[in-house]
Amino acid sequence: MIVYGRNVLEEVLKSHHLVRKVYLRADERNKPSSLVEKLKKANFPFTFVPSRKLAELCGEEKNQGVVIDLEFKYADESEIKGDLVVLLDHINDPHNLGAIARTAVAAGAGAIVIPKDRSVDVTPSAVKVSAGALLRIPVVKVTNLPRTIDNLKEKGYWIYGADMEGTSIYEENFQPPVGLVFGNEGEGLSRLVKQKCDQLIAVPMYSDIDSLNVSVSAGIIMFEIARKIRRVE
Repeated sequence: MIVYGRNVLEEVLKSHHLVRKVYLRADERNKPSSLVEKLKKANFPFTFVPSRKLAELCGEEKNQGVVIDLEFKYADESEIKGDLVVLLDHINDPHNLGAIARTAVAAGAGAIVIPKDRSVDVTPSAVKVSAGALLRIPVVKVTNLPRTIDNLKEKGYWIYGADMEGTSIYEENFQPPVGLVFGNEGEGLSRLVKQKCDQLIAVPMYSDIDSLNVSVSAGIIMFEIARKIRRVE
């Protein structure tokens, strides 16, 4: 996978993904650079190339002089852990995936789970939107999301589904560990996934707006849950 940008590289340095090579803009070769020192310390292979080569590699001229060729690997279901796990029920927009992933990392989520079919994959676009944070959290791709929910329940997770008809998140006393499911941008939670949820929750609206973008809703809900399960006031 080809990703780019200085912020993304900073996240790559914190991740476990294999880096094949880092490409830096040629005019940086003889300048003092803390980034180069970090690459040397991490033992990442890197080279200096002309700006046009960077643009060819990533398809974007605004790349901040940094392009990274890395091997992205999905995590195994056994790696799902933590007091908050985020599950995405057929999210299709890579921008939503990226935004949700960045919020999930900030809120201390232990993993993101996506289904194999009819769902967005981890793409360079999603990584860009997340400013690289998507590379720092385990992303688990599963063949059957309802079955994964059952497995989480067996491990003690209480599964909440985000749904407009749910209980206000401000009225719920969340107790860890929590599994939090967000549905498709247009259709919401699928029927079977909704049935598997222990409880439905919602962000209350204070006007005639009936819903929020899924990534905005995810941010509000995740931080309210994080505040309550970690007793941060």
